[in-house]
Amino acid sequence: MAATSLAASGSISLAQHKAKAFDFKQASLSTSISSFSPTLKPLIARVPTNNVSSNGRSSLSVKMVSFSSVTPTTSLDFDTNVFKKEKISLAGHDEYIVRGGRDLFHLLSDAFKGIKQIGVIGWGSQGPAQAQNLRDSLTEAKSDVVVKIGLRKGSCSFAEARAAGFTEESGTLGDLYETISGSDLVLLLISDAAQADNYEKIFSHMKPNSILGLSHGFLLGHLQSIGIDFPKNMSVIAVCPKGMGPSVRRLYVQGKEINGAGINASFAVHQDVDGRATDVALGWSIALGSPFTFATTLEQEYKSDIFGERGILLGAVHGVVECLFRKYTENGMSEDLAYKNTVECITGIVSKTISTKGMLAVYDSLSEDGKKEFEAAYSASYYPCMDILYECYEDVATGSEIRSVVLAGRRFYEKEGLPAFPMGKIDQTRMWKVGERVRATRPKGDLGPLYPFTAGVFVALMMAQIEVLRKKGHSYSEIINESLIEAVDSLNPFMHARGVSFMVDNCSTTARLGSRKWAPRFDYVLTQQALVAVDAGAPINQDLMSNFVSDPVHKAINVCAQLRPTVDISVPADADFVRPELRQSQ
Repeated sequence: MAATSLAASGSISLAQHKAKAFDFKQASLSTSISSFSPTLKPLIARVPTNNVSSNGRSSLSVKMVSFSSVTPTTSLDFDTNVFKKEKISLAGHDEYIVRGGRDLFHLLSDAFKGIKQIGVIGWGSQGPAQAQNLRDSLTEAKSDVVVKIGLRKGSCSFAEARAAGFTEESGTLGDLYETISGSDLVLLLISDAAQADNYEKIFSHMKPNSILGLSHGFLLGHLQSIGIDFPKNMSVIAVCPKGMGPSVRRLYVQGKEINGAGINASFAVHQDVDGRATDVALGWSIALGSPFTFATTLEQEYKSDIFGERGILLGAVHGVVECLFRKYTENGMSEDLAYKNTVECITGIVSKTISTKGMLAVYDSLSEDGKKEFEAAYSASYYPCMDILYECYEDVATGSEIRSVVLAGRRFYEKEGLPAFPMGKIDQTRMWKVGERVRATRPKGDLGPLYPFTAGVFVALMMAQIEVLRKKGHSYSEIINESLIEAVDSLNPFMHARGVSFMVDNCSTTARLGSRKWAPRFDYVLTQQALVAVDAGAPINQDLMSNFVSDPVHKAINVCAQLRPTVDISVPADADFVRPELRQSQ
């Protein structure tokens, strides 16, 4: 998130909002606003703006969900002996953070006191990024702590790790279990399903009083689902960057010129056997380049993270663009324009506007006709999206989604006389072939058109996810990072470079599984409820629109935005998300 100034003070009516001029610290984005397209007119009915649907059964007649804040059920305060803790106020709630920056690297030796070796286990999405960032930060701090990569025997990743500067000869690359046994801090960055299948052997190789570091709470969720917890002779911490590994690395490299540029992270201390856990976790986060680190619990992290991947971060946006592309082309729009008005719109100009100015700026920048299209889309989509998001959250919270991931991982291999079923590609369908053609001729720096109807659906999805997390008691730091910052500042720029389908085919196993499972649900619910409601002339829910305008989350977003340097991630058109930019040793 770049620094922004979002106004929206107090509760104001939609009409007042339309007339109000908002001042922003950021220079305004130059955008080409799409005019009201004749091909979309069948979707947009000009109807009375009351709140009663004609049949009484529209999703628009659902009782309003207020946006009153919910206090997190667990205190997220913490004490640190090394770093400076800072209190911030988000939507009237006090939260505590630690700011990052390269000027703090000299404190890493104090934070990692007693640690001689950090074992980074795995070389997937997070492994390469975190290993290189840690190594570079500790080198800059003139620390003697060794960062060693641990891989399973025969892994093809040995060559990639060597290319990044980790070698057997230097003692920075070796066998997975030997690395675990010799490390004081073990960063377990293998896939979630692999953690679930191998945790007993991993735990048995850890030294007493060593520290297990996770970048995702999935393993806790799995252990809870089978009624056990971590062994009590080790500390358990988490540092969870709010972006995929390639983003963590790219922004860290860019941050060499801009102090503090990087990806925000949450941290959690699940077990602390000797009082070191908090400072080790914060040191780990700062060494990764996190601009600011906020507190959470391991349980809250996995619930929000697994849920977010299935929501706006990947699964839901996949379903949204498939649904709208199909509808626009059915209404006569050309395939190239339909792709631009769906994928390019969301991953380009909408994400850029939200990142630099906030969600309200998307609405404010539209023409009067554009605002009407946005309102129709937002009003019709909000509750159908919330319906699926609500179900998804509860599937995660009850362990159903975690069990689904573990079982899916086991189906990747032959068993019980049945063949292996690894995940297939999704990028060969008509829409994604159109995307290849569009990107091939796209001018450099083109962020796509701001198409009002698409923007309305996407923002409705974002606000519905925010509301579900808020009602489930998550902190505003977690809500904003999981629902907004990670989407527009980490994932969507990569999707803009290579397409949503490439992300679905190449990100983490848990996220890919979730997208394949939940994207069709969002596609279907929007097709069967939201678009049908608009076609039938369902009234715009003005209460819903007014709540959007005056929601306190906008001010909380503004506070979070001020904590991040004004640098955009640089993503080349040929970025593969997972490998090339991570192979190069610094």
